Amino acid sequence: MRARFRSEMASKDVDHGIAAQLGRIADGFSALVSQHVALARLELAEDARAVGISVGTIAALAPFVLVGYTLLCGALALTVAPWVGLAGGLAIVGGVNVAGGVAGILLAVRHLRSRRMLGTTLQELGQSARLLSNGAAAGPLPPGAALDRRPDVR
Repeated sequence: MRARFRSEMASKDVDHGIAAQLGRIADGFSALVSQHVALARLELAEDARAVGISVGTIAALAPFVLVGYTLLCGALALTVAPWVGLAGGLAIVGGVNVAGGVAGILLAVRHLRSRRMLGTTLQELGQSARLLSNGAAAGPLPPGAALDRRPDVR
């Protein structure tokens, strides 16, 4: 009976030893990394879907806009032609189009730059890195806590 008791005590000491603690830390770190990878995959798929829908919509509507816009520009140039000549009318309409196009492109570029790709993933990775570098023992996270979706502040 005493031998059995000593054997149980020895196994409890092994469970709380340095090797066991290192094993638990490695398991926890592995779970953290796999959760970050899963979050990155989910967020990347969401971002790709949003960008794909926008690009598809633009591609589907662009031909209609271009044909209609060309006809309107020609009509406007012919309307202005009696006062400034055909070349002047075309130059005025073309200049307005170039200015409007450049302004629209700059707005689109600014909008693309403001969108943070993988925003939540980068935030979670930063938080994990801070916790690991500070050596803070905040306690175990509940399973899947890194995969909880938070509102994206983009």
